[in-house]
Amino acid sequence: MSTLRFHALKQIYNLKPVLIEEKVRRSEIFGANVFKESTMRQYLTKEAYDSVIDANVNGSKIDRVVADHISTGMKEWAISKGATHYTHWFQPLTGATAEKHDAFFETIGGGLAIEKFGGGQLVQQEPDASSFPNGGIRNTFEARGYTAWDPTSPAFIVGTTLCIPTVFVSYTGEALDFKTPLLRALQAVDSASVAVCKYFDKNVKRVNASLGWEQEYFLIDSGLAMSRPDIVLTGRTLLGHSPAKGQQLDDHYFGTIPNRALDYMRDLETECMLLGIPVKTRHNEVAPNQFELAPIYDEANLAVDHNSLLMDIMDRIAERHKLKVLFHEKPFAGVNGSGKHNNWSLTTNTGVNLLGPGKTPMSNLQFLTFFINTIKAVHDNEELLRAAIASAGNDHRLGANEAPPAIISVFIGEQLTKVLDELENVTDGKLSPEEKTDLKLNVVGKIPDVLLDNTDRNRTSPFAFTGNKFEFRAVGSQANCANPMTVLNAIVAKQLIDFKKQVDALIKKDDMKKDDAIFNVLREYIKKSRNILFEGNGYGEEWEKEAKKRGLSNNKTTPEALKVKKSDKTVKLYEDLKVMNRIETIARYEIEMDEYALRIQIEGRVLGDIARNHVVPTAVRYQNILIENVKGLKDIYGDDFKNLASEQMNLIEEISGHIESINSNVTKMTDERRTANKIEDIEEKADSYCHKVKPYFEKIRYNCDKLELLVDDELWPLTKYRELLFTY
Repeated sequence: MSTLRFHALKQIYNLKPVLIEEKVRRSEIFGANVFKESTMRQYLTKEAYDSVIDANVNGSKIDRVVADHISTGMKEWAISKGATHYTHWFQPLTGATAEKHDAFFETIGGGLAIEKFGGGQLVQQEPDASSFPNGGIRNTFEARGYTAWDPTSPAFIVGTTLCIPTVFVSYTGEALDFKTPLLRALQAVDSASVAVCKYFDKNVKRVNASLGWEQEYFLIDSGLAMSRPDIVLTGRTLLGHSPAKGQQLDDHYFGTIPNRALDYMRDLETECMLLGIPVKTRHNEVAPNQFELAPIYDEANLAVDHNSLLMDIMDRIAERHKLKVLFHEKPFAGVNGSGKHNNWSLTTNTGVNLLGPGKTPMSNLQFLTFFINTIKAVHDNEELLRAAIASAGNDHRLGANEAPPAIISVFIGEQLTKVLDELENVTDGKLSPEEKTDLKLNVVGKIPDVLLDNTDRNRTSPFAFTGNKFEFRAVGSQANCANPMTVLNAIVAKQLIDFKKQVDALIKKDDMKKDDAIFNVLREYIKKSRNILFEGNGYGEEWEKEAKKRGLSNNKTTPEALKVKKSDKTVKLYEDLKVMNRIETIARYEIEMDEYALRIQIEGRVLGDIARNHVVPTAVRYQNILIENVKGLKDIYGDDFKNLASEQMNLIEEISGHIESINSNVTKMTDERRTANKIEDIEEKADSYCHKVKPYFEKIRYNCDKLELLVDDELWPLTKYRELLFTY
C-alpha cells in the first residue's frame, strides 16, 4: 500500500470527533456579520441610509459625498466586529471569487497612524485585470480593471476582512465578471415584467427575479483526497474501479447523516447564519458520501452572491474537519454526479408571485401570461439555455441517465397541459360573453385546484414547472448561478417585451378588449411552443428521435453547445436588452471554449502521469512478484510446474496486455494533445480536445481499472473507491 494511502486511512481511524454545539438560536445570529438594514440604521446617518435603500429599490446612484458617510459607518461597524482589512469581492470569469485585501491602517506622519476607509475606496478600486480571463477584450497596455460597489448586495465580514460585493469591468468599460450581465438582465426582466403587470395591477412598480438554488456536493476525507493526484488537480477521479456496493441499494438517499458529515454541516450552517445565507435544508443525496443543502428563496442577485460565497465557506469549514468538498459534476464513475437546481420565479413589489395562481380569474390570467411567456421564451431559445449550463464537468451528467438530458424541454404536468389545450381552442378574435364566462369559470378559475394536486415532478426534465416556480435542473454543481440566471432572465425579458407589443397592437388595430387580446396572443404562443413541452422519459432513445423530429437541439458536448453564443441572434438579444454588447458576448464564448480545452488538457496530462508513473510501475512490480513465484515453483517441481503455475502465468500475460494497451493509448493521447496545442483557432482547438483527445480517457481508464482488480491491494498506489465513498 502506498505511503500516502496508508497514512490517510490511519489518520481517519485516529480522528477525534469535532463536536459542534449550538448555544444560541439561529434566528438570533442570522446576519450578524452582514451590513444589513438594521445595522445601517445604527451606523449611518439618515441621508446615507436613505441613499442606500433608494439604490436598492430604485437603482439610483449614490452621491460621492454620501458615499463618504456610508464608508465611515461601514468602517466603524467592521472594526467593532474585529475587521482589520477590506476587500472588493468580485466574481471574475474564472468561476471562482476574487479578492485583494487592503488594511484600514494608514500612517499620517509623526509616527502616528489611523484607520481610514473613504467613499472612494468603497465605491471603486483598480485591481490588475491582466491575469483574469478576458476573451481578447483588453490590450496589453490596458490591463487595468475596475471594481465598482454593488449596493444591492450587502457587505459582509469573513474572518477579519470586510468584503464588499462589486462588479468587475475592463479599462474600456466591458464586463469582465458574472455579476454585471446578471444585473443588467435582472433590470431588463424587471422593466419588461412591470409593463405586462400593468395589464392586471396598476400598483406594480417593481418585479424581482427570485432564485432558490439546491447545492449538491461530495464530502471525502482530506487525507484520502490528497492521496489521489487526479482529485487534487482536476477535482474528480480519472480512474478507479467501481466498488461492489455503490448506490444500488438506495440506502444512502435521505438516510441518517453520518456524524462526521453532520458536525461539518452544523459548523457550516452556523457560519452561513452569521453571513446571512438562509440555509434551511440538508440531507443525504443518492450516491455514497453525497449531500445537499438548500436555502430559502432570495432575490436572484443576492442568491447568486450567497451561492458563490457558500462554496468558498464550504471549503474553509471542511479544512477544520479534515474533509474535502468535491463540487465537480462527476467526481466518481458509476454513481450519481452533482447538480445545482435553480428554482426561479418572479415576484412583484406588492408581494405577488407571478408564477403562482391566485384566487380570482384575473390573477390566474396574470399567472398564465407569465407561465406561457416563459415556455415560449425557452422554446425560442432552447439552444442558448443549453449553452448556459455547458462545461467539461457537466458534460458527464447531461444525457448520462442520471441527470436531465442535453435536450432542453419543459415539463408542466398533465393537468396544466389540459389547461393549455383549453386555451388553445379559444376563438380567434373577440370572445363572446358566453365564451368569456366559460373560460373564466371552467378553465382559468380552476387553476388553483389543478395545481393543488399537481405535485408530480418528472425528474428527467431539465426545465420543470413545480407548482409556483420553474426548476432549471440541468445547472452543474460547480457552476456560477449567474450564467444560467442571466440567460433565463434575458430571454424572458425579450419574450415579455414582444408579448406586450403584440397585445397592444391588437388592442389598437382591431379595437379589441384587453382580455381578448391577451387570450389571442397566448393561444398563438401555445401553438408555437408545443414542441418544447414533454412529459415522458427524457433518458429514452425514443425521446432523442422525437426531439429531432420536433426540431430541438441535442448538443451533447460543450464545444457543440457553446457555438450558439456567438450567433447573430444571441448577440442581438443581448444588445437589444443592453445586457452585453457584441464584444462582451463573443469574449465570453472564447473564454468558455478556451476553459474547456484547458480542462481537458489538464485531465489528459494528469491521466497520462498517473497511468505511466503510478499504475504501470505498480503492475510491473506485481508482475515481477508473480514471475519470481513461477520461477520458484519451477525450481521445486521441475517440468510439472506448468500445471501448478498456470493461473499465475495467465495473470502475467493478462497484466502485460493491459500495460501494453495503457502505454499505447497514453502515447496516442499525448500525440493528439500536442497536435491540439498547436491549433490557433480556439473553436478548432476545443473540438480537437473533445473529439480526438478525450476519447482516449475511457480507453486508458478501462485498462487501469482492470489492473486494479488484478494487482495485490497492498501494492496498489491509489486510494480506492470503496475507501473514498465509504470511509466516514
